[in-house]
Amino acid sequence: MEILISIALLVLGFVLLIKGADIFVDGASNTAENFKVSKMLIGLTIVAFGTSAPEFAVSIQALASGNSDMVLGNVIGSCILNILLILGVATVIRPLKLKDETVKKELPLCLLISSLLAALFLDVLLAGGTVNQITRADGIVTLLFFAVFLYYLVTLAKQKKDTPADHEKPKYGLGKSLIFVALGLAGIIIGSNFVVDSASNIAATFGLSERMISLTVIAFGTSLPELVTTIVASKKGEQDLVVGNVIGSNIFNICIVLGLPVVIFGTLTPVGFQFLDIVMLIVSAVMLWVFAVTKHEITRTQGVIMLLTFVVYYSFVIFA
Repeated sequence: MEILISIALLVLGFVLLIKGADIFVDGASNTAENFKVSKMLIGLTIVAFGTSAPEFAVSIQALASGNSDMVLGNVIGSCILNILLILGVATVIRPLKLKDETVKKELPLCLLISSLLAALFLDVLLAGGTVNQITRADGIVTLLFFAVFLYYLVTLAKQKKDTPADHEKPKYGLGKSLIFVALGLAGIIIGSNFVVDSASNIAATFGLSERMISLTVIAFGTSLPELVTTIVASKKGEQDLVVGNVIGSNIFNICIVLGLPVVIFGTLTPVGFQFLDIVMLIVSAVMLWVFAVTKHEITRTQGVIMLLTFVVYYSFVIFA
């Protein structure tokens, strides 16, 4: 009976996380529009934060509860899912044509930040330490990288000329928009508590590791906003939104979802994590860049390769 309650709370937590993120994005977007902020800047910042808000809330709650493996599994699992599963599915639906700017600037930046996480996680190999840790100083480094990315986004947004649509009447007034923001944040916070606590109970009941639960159930659940957004955008032919959603989410996950909780709570020391997980993070980022740089396009065949790579990796996670 207890396990059924935990599963029900896990599902309820995911519903609150996803719906909360949706309401938060809607409210934050309308709040920005009330202040006449460019829609370009809204999409690059507020929407990116909104789709990654579930991961951020889960990481804060997990690290506050001392579940270090859940934090890292949430971040790494979500990044791998974003590329191999979400982009793979989107590309099978419709091949992705990429802009020159995306291939030359944004994808290399995503690969660089993924490599940064791998380097920060290799204390034993690179520095002769006795245990791999992500320290508060490491967290500050990731935040500095995010500041550079944010500066790039703001510069990019300023280069785009405003259109009348950028200043059309907001859907909601300022008061209602702020209420939506508050309700969305409440849903995200409450949902994250349910997800972390129930996932920990399920792992303990079945003798599963936090690593496996976080890489599978939690990573997939918190990535649902990105998955839904990407599938809808792909069907509508919004190519830039599809790739931008994945790139922005991965950078946000590594720099903020991981970096900020570590800065707040201190050193993170993973217990059950494996070198394979870090390798797959880099492999997925390199695979995306290689596929994109050749013809500035990701084909359906390459999308299938991504999905097969996803299946192989998660077969190791679940059955190895």
